[in-house]
Amino acid sequence: MKQGVPDIGDVAAFLAVARAGGFREAERAGHMSSSALSEAVRRLEAALGVRLLNRTTRSVVPTEAGRGLLERLGPAFGEIDAALDHAKDFRDRPAGRLKLNVPVSAARLVLPAIVPAFLRAYPDIRLEIVTEENFVDILAAGCDAGIRYDERLEQDMIAVPIGPRIQRYAGGASPAYLAQRGRPQHPRDLLGHACIRGRFAGRAMPVWEFERNGEVVRVDPPGPLIVENGGGTDLAVAAAVAGTGVVFTFEDWLKPYFGSGALEPVLEDWWESFSGPFLYYPGRRLVPAPLRAFIDFIKAMPRQA
Repeated sequence: MKQGVPDIGDVAAFLAVARAGGFREAERAGHMSSSALSEAVRRLEAALGVRLLNRTTRSVVPTEAGRGLLERLGPAFGEIDAALDHAKDFRDRPAGRLKLNVPVSAARLVLPAIVPAFLRAYPDIRLEIVTEENFVDILAAGCDAGIRYDERLEQDMIAVPIGPRIQRYAGGASPAYLAQRGRPQHPRDLLGHACIRGRFAGRAMPVWEFERNGEVVRVDPPGPLIVENGGGTDLAVAAAVAGTGVVFTFEDWLKPYFGSGALEPVLEDWWESFSGPFLYYPGRRLVPAPLRAFIDFIKAMPRQA
């Protein structure tokens, strides 16, 4: 292949295809046609003298060289996007894309009270939400900011409170289950119950932690069902409603079921409180105009308890 100086537009086309997972996917995301994207990637590969994408009829996957280029160039192009967005600050209204990386719990319990009003206030901003349970490098992932809890924030991140400032883990079980198996009076009683557990992918099963009057109790109860936290939580709750066992998750996730009577609170005196989530973003880069608008918007909202 003939080598030369890569065109910046061809580099941008490669990033779009690699992030979207295919040429047609990148086209649907608002980029140029798939044929134009394919030609741009071919030119870039020719200029570099190395294959960047493995193409099959079913998938487009970066090669080792392509993955390395994506990891190195992603943050750099993020800075370019931020600089361009900064120039847009001089417009009457902020415009452009805002991409957030958030856990499923935030998408389910925090953002519904914020997003509709924000989009009404800023109709020229296109908001994209990516749900991800693990902590990720938001710049490498092509995101502007993320939402996580304080124990999972890196030191060089700027953190802004978002959503309720105090949350609780709550326990619940169906009335039929409790009538049959009895109502736990102490966390250790759960060792004799069917418990629906959750864990994060690739991580050990976390124990259930309870607190009352300064006493902390940790238990590792048995159970017939294990789900992945976030994406599997709805299944865990549905199983509890059906009488499978006891579930522990965010109190706000269970509140509708407590209200309807489908679930009854379990060990309410022992529910543990923890601080609410934060919007976080790197402090070493320009803040894009859409992100600045979002930060200002959540700061102006009434503080939730």
